[in-house]
This record gives sequence, C-alpha cells and structure tokens, in this order.
Amino acid sequence: MFEISSAWKTTYPEALAGVLVIRGVSNPSHSPELESKKAALEEDLRARFSGQGRAMIAAHPVLQAYGDYYRQFKKTYHIQLQLESIVLKGKSIPSVAALVESMFMAEMQDLLLTAGHDLDTLQLPLTLDVATGTEGYTLLRGEEQTLKPGDMMIRDPRGVISSIIYGPDQRTQITPDTRNVIFTVYAPAGIDEKTVTEHLEHIKANVLVFAPGAQVDILKVYKGK
Repeated sequence: MFEISSAWKTTYPEALAGVLVIRGVSNPSHSPELESKKAALEEDLRARFSGQGRAMIAAHPVLQAYGDYYRQFKKTYHIQLQLESIVLKGKSIPSVAALVESMFMAEMQDLLLTAGHDLDTLQLPLTLDVATGTEGYTLLRGEEQTLKPGDMMIRDPRGVISSIIYGPDQRTQITPDTRNVIFTVYAPAGIDEKTVTEHLEHIKANVLVFAPGAQVDILKVYKGK
C-alpha cells in the first residue's frame, strides 16, 4: 500500500512518515462527544503553553524541526500559527466534519503535519517521494499548484495527493460519504518514531469516539533509513 522512493531516502534520510488506515468509519457533521474532547484539548494546550510568547512556542522541538524544513522554502509552519491563535488569542480548533476534526485535534495536540484522504478514491500503491518542481495537482480549495523542487510529496498512480508545503489535494478529499480513511504524517528530521506513533494513536482514539466499530488496518511509521 505504501512505498518509499530512493530519492526520498537519499534526500531525507533522517525523516519519518506515518500511515494510519481505518476502515468502516462514519463522518458525521457534528459529534458532541468529540466537541467535548476538543474543548478539553484546547484548555490543555493553553495550560501547557501558559506564559509563553511566540519565541518560546517556536522553540518547541517539534516546531523547530518543521520550522527548519519550511525555511528552506521561505514558508512558515501553519500549525505553529494555529497553535499561537489558540494559546495566545483564545481561538478554537475549527469545527468541521468529525474525521477531519479528529485529525486537526491530533495535529494541535502533537504539532505533527497530517493529511487525510478517502481511501476509496485512491489508486494503490501510494509513494512517498521528493518533488522535482515539474509536478502539479489541484489543491483542496480548487486551485492548480506546481510543487516546489525538493518538497516531500505523496502520490498515487494518478498523481500527487499531498505535499508538505501545499497540503492535500481535492481529488481524494474526505467527504460525508467517506467510509474508509487514510491519514498520512510528514515528519522531517528531528522528530522521533515514538512521537509519530503516539500521534497516529491519538488520531485513532479521536475517530473511535464517534465510530466505535471502525477497524484499524494499518498503523505504521516508515523510516528514511
């Protein structure tokens, strides 16, 4: 189901990728139980980062790892900005359909970049690769985008489904009808395997709140070396 290119192993030997496949899910537009868990997470985040300004938040080891990666492309890690809005400005994690919200919650809890896809829209295998700068795909919001050379990406035989810098695609997006889902995690150098595994477990736990009968098919961390 998931392959790693030699280019990725050579370019990012210290990086990791996480994959979580869950079958038999539902995707309600609202889950009271998940909303309650989200509110508790927001309070926990504010407690964890209490008294910290932007510089101290940015010094978190996970955020530093992503910050180093994004700076190669003259970009800022958007999850850091979302964390700052919750911790420093009192904002909330966005309320969206439950499968995506489960992913957002785990991203805020662990600060790891994750993409979610409807498994049934994919052609297998998926390949973790490095962009040459010639690839393009349709972003979630409908815009056409050419990838930046050197960016990590995941593709199926039909094309790119996500990249670190530009995020997930439109073709394989999670919808209200999604019943089998795959979450993929990009972890650049500086993030350890245990952190990625725990993140996948957190997504799984969130999904099982509203889809208790769902079955985990794959929960695995792939290494560059």
